[in-house]
Amino acid sequence: MSNALRIAHGQFGRVALLDMDASLVRHAHPQCHVLLKARGADTQFSVQDSLAELTDRNAVLINAWEPHAYVHDSQRARTTILALYIEPRWLSCLRPNWAASAGPGFFAQPGGVLTQKIRLLADAMARLMLEEPWATTEQQALLGRLMVAVIERFTDWRNVSAPNSTRPVASDWRVRRAISVIRRDPGAVPDMELLGRASGLSRAHFFRLFSQETGLSPRVFANVLRLEQAMGEVLLGQRTMAELSDDLGFSAPAHFTRFFRDHAGTTPSEFRTIGRLQAMS
Repeated sequence: MSNALRIAHGQFGRVALLDMDASLVRHAHPQCHVLLKARGADTQFSVQDSLAELTDRNAVLINAWEPHAYVHDSQRARTTILALYIEPRWLSCLRPNWAASAGPGFFAQPGGVLTQKIRLLADAMARLMLEEPWATTEQQALLGRLMVAVIERFTDWRNVSAPNSTRPVASDWRVRRAISVIRRDPGAVPDMELLGRASGLSRAHFFRLFSQETGLSPRVFANVLRLEQAMGEVLLGQRTMAELSDDLGFSAPAHFTRFFRDHAGTTPSEFRTIGRLQAMS
């Protein structure tokens, strides 16, 4: 069973050290997402329509809002993954045009070969999180150095331009209306087929148009927002899991737990317990 070893969070976003032995469903994040192997077996991620290898020498690189899934091979041993979910606003403090990490194409490829510097920094980050989870100042400084090394290696970092929006933007008014409905309360979104009908479209046409406009299916888009809301509430809120489950539109707490684990690799209870032990400013 997959579990979280450490979770750090702050203005930079989140950093998780995940011990994985189960696949994750197709999902996305509004943050710039970098995956580095810490130890264990080599593994892979599905990013858009291609497979990206995660090994001692290769990182997986996922743009904000880019659909991806963890593909676990049951014949392989567990893999410990250092997963970075980095807020574009925080990166823009390092270099203003790195706000471009909020949009598509920041990483031109879904993976790449690590430099020795990135490998050493990733190892140091994983080790520090495990051995000194309270050393938040040191961790944040190390995270900054790691992200600078990653961006300088894998992006055209001098020439990228910040996007006009930090979220998927649709030109079709029917998709924009559907997005507004989902954003208003992702836990109360009606059946996606009904959402399409309310826009005057057949199910097939609605799903195709939504995907063309946003790069995501309507359900994956809604789940991105629902997961981000859930993570914020789990880490910072005081409500019970049953209350969160109800607020987010799940019919039972067990369904909320399964959704959270399938998307984040850990249960919401474990995420709360570990995340509150290691919060960076």
